[in-house]
Order: sequence, then structure tokens, then C-alpha cells
Amino acid sequence: MFFILPFANMPFANIILPLPLENKYTYRIPADLEKSVTTGCRVIVHFGAKHFYTGIVAEVMDRPPSEEMEYKEIYALLDAAPILRRPQLRFWQWIASYYLCQLGDVYKAALPSGLKLESETTVALHPDFEAEAPLKPTEQAVLDAFGALPTKLTASELARKTGLRNILPILSSLMAKGAILVGEELRKGFTRKTETYVRLSPKWTSDAALREAFLLLHRSPKQEQLLLHFLDLSQTLNPALAKELSKKELLESEGGNTAVLNNLVKRGILEYYEKEISRLQRHVCRVQELNPLTDAQQAAYGQVLDAFRLHETCLLHGATSSGKTELYIHLIAQVLRGGRQVLYLLPEIAITTQITERLARVFGDQLLVYHSKFSDNERVEVWNRLLHDGSPRVVLGVRSSLFLPFKDLGLIIVDEEHEGSYKQQDPAPRYHARNAALVLANMHGGKTLLGSATPSLDSYFNALSGKFGLVELKERYGGALPPEMLIVDTKEMKRKKLMKHPLFSPPLLAEIERTLAAGEQVILFQNRRGFAPMMECKACGWVPRCANCDVSMTYHKRQGLLVCHYCGYSLRPPQQCPACGTDDFQLFGFGTEKVEEEAQALFPSARIVRMDLDTTRTRTAYERIIHDFEQQRTDILIGTQMISKGLDFAHVGVVGILHADGLMNYPDFRAYERAFQLMVQVSGRAGRRDKRGKVVLQTSQPEHPLIQLVAQGAYREMADGQLAERSQFRYPPYYRLIILVLRSRHEPLVHDLARIHAEQLRTLLGDRVLGPVTPPVAFVQSLHIRQIVLKIEITAAIQPVRDLLLRAAQETAARYPDFRKLLLHYDVDPY
Repeated sequence: MFFILPFANMPFANIILPLPLENKYTYRIPADLEKSVTTGCRVIVHFGAKHFYTGIVAEVMDRPPSEEMEYKEIYALLDAAPILRRPQLRFWQWIASYYLCQLGDVYKAALPSGLKLESETTVALHPDFEAEAPLKPTEQAVLDAFGALPTKLTASELARKTGLRNILPILSSLMAKGAILVGEELRKGFTRKTETYVRLSPKWTSDAALREAFLLLHRSPKQEQLLLHFLDLSQTLNPALAKELSKKELLESEGGNTAVLNNLVKRGILEYYEKEISRLQRHVCRVQELNPLTDAQQAAYGQVLDAFRLHETCLLHGATSSGKTELYIHLIAQVLRGGRQVLYLLPEIAITTQITERLARVFGDQLLVYHSKFSDNERVEVWNRLLHDGSPRVVLGVRSSLFLPFKDLGLIIVDEEHEGSYKQQDPAPRYHARNAALVLANMHGGKTLLGSATPSLDSYFNALSGKFGLVELKERYGGALPPEMLIVDTKEMKRKKLMKHPLFSPPLLAEIERTLAAGEQVILFQNRRGFAPMMECKACGWVPRCANCDVSMTYHKRQGLLVCHYCGYSLRPPQQCPACGTDDFQLFGFGTEKVEEEAQALFPSARIVRMDLDTTRTRTAYERIIHDFEQQRTDILIGTQMISKGLDFAHVGVVGILHADGLMNYPDFRAYERAFQLMVQVSGRAGRRDKRGKVVLQTSQPEHPLIQLVAQGAYREMADGQLAERSQFRYPPYYRLIILVLRSRHEPLVHDLARIHAEQLRTLLGDRVLGPVTPPVAFVQSLHIRQIVLKIEITAAIQPVRDLLLRAAQETAARYPDFRKLLLHYDVDPY
């Protein structure tokens, strides 16, 4: 009974679904829910033939958009009160509008999975099925997976049990034969965490009853002793000091015995009960006072406050090791004292480990942490804590933290604001957290502080033009000197045959030996993971390439695999060349895994750890690597760009940048800016605090202007040169880039239709349209790719551009129906 007519005096609701759909969908509100369904609540709705989804109520209406349509009823209401706060839906709508995606995409990214119930196909054996003919082996494997007992299994569970990759056609065949029954069930969302606690049974709470209990136990000394211990720990007889006692805590103290405790429960003297507990408990020692700021920090602090009186946003350009974090802490404390909330954004989960400990020492249980390495249930608990408790809090997190239900944001801090990690790539919404933070803070009437030692040129340009405030903190904490930079010409060293080791120049080896001998630590930076980026047959030049992407596969020696870094496809290295039959292969280039192997051979007594995507798949892996390096249990840390992002280590004597050329030689208008930022940031890990460190930068182009600017730490000169070029060639920050990405399994189709659509756009936008172009990697995950680039004046509003692009796509599709077969998405500000 989903379809109900007529519509007189019937309320309706527009529902947002977690699907890539542009429109909201209208549902009829049942009579028993009319007073309960409000904007921001979650509801279960029936969508399509069989599926149920958790939708968000966007608005409640007295009448439907059209009285000629039939409307399904809302199936169930999940919330007694909205789970979204005042500006959240408005923020979602801005994200969808600016980044040219669907509102459903934003919803799917914004809400933790634990708050989204979705239906999943369930399968059960038909009790009366008898096969009339032999089943296929794959069909029999599915039936065997159920075992002897009647049960229901989901399609994903059957796929895991059988190992069959594409199980849906097999299920369809079995259903047609009457072997199975197929249905839809709602997948479970958030589950509350509970723990077993112990208390006195109500019968025994009086003094007289307790005396009787001890008389009963006089022949059971262990039970008598455990009861005494329980009373002592729980302070049950002293209401002013009484506390709840968990079963775990009771048994862990004084060598408690489970059997003895169970006997007390059987006698009815004690009883168990379940209590909901938080997954977010953080053990913090006594909260510390704020550290005093240095004179330079105090001056910068005052300038930031002054800038906030004139601007909504301020850029803090602070040198590495200048103490920006300490300044942030003082600003956070001021906002919390004012009764408002703070969001502290970081680009990488790796950095949260260090910053969490630092903030927890000052703010205690006012601190919440939120990132993707948390479980679904942990993320839901953070969401609920903010939703139901509007008290002053500081939330530390990565870009997804922007979607949390803040009550009153007074300040957003975007640390290392230049980092590309703030840009979401795939899937949609492809938003930039730094830019979105400015909008979110404005919606709350709060301020935004952007901080970096190497600001993005966009932010720096906005500061120079007066749109943002600008504060500079040039003095390193404690008057520490910047690291000494040693540039090594590897091309000249190879010509003179001085490079005894292919990865390490003699000056770098000498500095590593000196540093280790002094009891200090070493960081080696190579921005490529794996062992070698390419394998090649020596005889014929054959190179193993990914089956799904147009790229060579990276060799990972420890796993013994060739891996595609675009789609994850992997295979064992061939024993013989499939092209010519020889077995002689050579490796080209090097990644962090090879650096680790070479370093271990050169420094066998050193404790060496690698930090890249392969070694940090879990939250605990991040924490362990960083903690061990902090505690000097690691001598040499080898890593990718992860180690450049704001980590603070006290004992690093030397940093080695092994291949600077690889950072600069990239077909991207931001290549020089990014290379400068990476090299300066990783150099900043050396010699922090009270000792000057050294950086050894290996390059075959020592006279390159960018290398010289890095050596001098000349950010302003780099920025002036790059901004002049971008102004001349119409690049950001003077123009806005929008890339239309068209994908298809059929290359001729995407090639021809991309050209046709580009011409359609040119009739509307003229020379603002470039392309279509074939990107450097034009075949990814079995899809051929073409791109159309738009350069739009920065002063142009995005909404008219969005309307024009959507209209152009509709017109192209109307003339060429095959255009609808393409996958099309828009990437706004693709940097």
C-alpha cells in the first residue's frame, strides 16, 4: 500500500536519497507520522522495484508538486528529532551547486555509513526444490554454501563463501529454476556499544540484608572475599562516593575469578546489567595550562585577532618550526571560552596522531577526533555527541569533518592549507575542503584561519589582494636557525664515477653516517612507493601493463607482485617474457621499498622504518610508526609525501631528498608550486627546536631556478614568478578551471562525442573552451577518457555556468542519443 490518493489535506515530504540523483523525491507522509516528520529527520523509503533506503527529509509540504502522479508512502521514521542542524542542508546544497554534482552524492559523503540503512539482497534455499537436471558447478557451489541448516545469506556473503566474482547472474539462474528465494532486508546501521556491569540485587541493599548475605557465604570464603571486594570498589554503602563497577574492572582487580562471580549472581546476591558506553573514551592525565607564547608568537596572535576584525579569513604564513600549532591552541582556547565550537582541519590522518596528544593535554574531554580510519560506529558516536551536546568543543579531523552537525562554529583552522589532500578526487562530491571551510564558517558567522609555511598561490593571492588578512611568523621557535641546504649534482657525480651507490651520493652517505654516530635520526624522502615503477624485458623491451589501465605496473618486492596504482590490479611477475620467451628482466626507477632495502644494506645496524600507503593501511600503523620515531626507537624513517605534512620530531639531524627532479618534471601547471612546497616542507623536518639540521638535496639540475629558490627558502620570489605566468596564460587564481571528464568503454564513441560536445560548448563560451584533450593516462579502470577544459573568469558566478553546462549536455544528448551512454562528471577547481 504505497500508493495513496487523493491529496486533499495530505502532507508530503521531499526526500534526499543517498544516490547520484539530481532531484529530491516526493513521498506521502502517513497519518500516524504527520506530526513527527520534520526537516532533517531520517526516514526509510521504498525506491525502485525492491530497494529501501534511508532518506533525509529536505522539506515538508501541504501539497505534492503534481496532482497527476502517484506517490509512495514513507515506510518508517527513524528519528524523534532531526539529525541535521540548522545550516547543514544549506551547506549540502552549496556543495552540490558549486561543485556541479548531485545532492545525493553530497548526502552519501556527509553522513556516516552507520546512519544510512540500505536494503541488501538476501537469498534462502527453496525448501521444496528438486533439480530436474544437473546444475552447473557454479550453481551447485552456491547451494552448497548454505550448508545443512536453513538460513538466509546476503549476496555479498555468498560471494565471499563461494569465491565467485560475479554472483548475480548465477543467483538469477537459480531463481529461474526455483532453487532459491530472493528478498530484500535492511542492513544494520549504528549499533550501540554496551558493557556488562555488576550491582547488588535490590533484595540485599539494606544493612540487615547484607549481614544475612555474609552469613549465607560463611562456608564460601572466595565468594565472601569477592563480595567484600565489590563493596569496597563500588562504595555501594556510601551513596556520596558510590560508582558503577564493570564486570571487567571487578575481575581484573585483586585477581577476581569468573566462576566465583557467577556463583554470587546465581545466589541472587549480585546481578549483571548492560550499560551503554562510549567508544570515544580517551585517557587523559591532568589537563595542563596553556604554554606561554614567545614574543614573535604573541605578536602574530594579536595580528590574527586584528585581521579577524576586518576579514572573515586570515592567512597565517609561518615558517616551519615557528610554533603555529601553539598559536592555534591559544586561539582555540579563546573561542571555547566564548562558548563556541572549533574545527581543526588536517590534510592527513598521519598528522592527527601527534596533534591529538597535544590538544588532549590542554583541552581534555572537550576534544573529539574524526576521520576515515575510525569505524562506522565510532564516527556515528562523534556525530551523536555533537548533535545532542552543543557544548564548546574542538573537533580535530580531516576533510570529511566539515559535514559534522556543529551547533555554533566560531573558528575553523585549516592547517597545511596548501595540501592537495584537501581536494576530494573520486567519487563525487569533488569538493575542496579549504574552500568549503570558508563557506561553512560564514554560514555559522565564524572565522577561518589558513596556516602554512608554503601557502597555496590561491590563498596567497587572496591575501595580497586584500580579500584575506595576512599575518607572517618568520621566526623559528626558540630562535632556531633554518636547516643548512646542501645541493648535490648527481649528474656530475655519475660522470666522474663517484656514485658508488645508485640512490645515495657520497655527501648524503657521509651525513647519514655522521648523524647516526651522533645518536640523531635521519629522514629520507622519495615521493614514490613500491620497489620499482617499471619492469622491462632486456631482449625485446616488453613492459607488463595493467589489464584495466594504460599504465605500466609497479613492482612491489616484499609482496612479490606487480601492482597498478590506479585500479589495484595485481599479478605475479612473469618468469618468462610473453613476447619473446627470454627470462632476463630489468627494473627502472626506484620507490620507497627499494630505498629501504638499500639503506638496510648500507647501515645494517640502523633501525629502519618505511612510511607510505603500503605500511599505513590501519590507524594503529600510523600511530606506531610516528610514536616509535618520536621515542627514538627508529633511526631512519623513509617515506613519501606523508612525512612532509607538519610532523614535529625533535632529533632529526639530516633530511635526504633523493630525487628532486621527479617532483618538477610533471605535466601540470602547478608542478613548480607543488615541488617547491614539498621540498621546503620536508626540509623543515630537519633540525627543529634547539639544533640546526641539514638537508641534502640530490638533483641532476643544480642550477635550475626552482632548486635555487628552495635552497634560499624564497617563497615570495617563487610566488611572484608563478603568479605572473598564470596571469599570462589564464590559470588560477586569475581564472577558474572546470574540467569535464567523459568516460566510456568504447574509445571511438567517447572520442567523437567529446569533440561534438566541445563544439557545442564553444558556441556558448567561445575561447574559454579548450579541447577535447587526451589526458596523460587515458585508459583507467577499463574506461577510455577524454577531457574538456573550461577557463572561466574568476568574477563569474558559478550558478549561471552550471545552468549553461547542464543545458549544453541536454542539447548534445538530444541530438546524439549515444551521449547518454557516456559517464560525465565535472571537476571544479581541480587542484
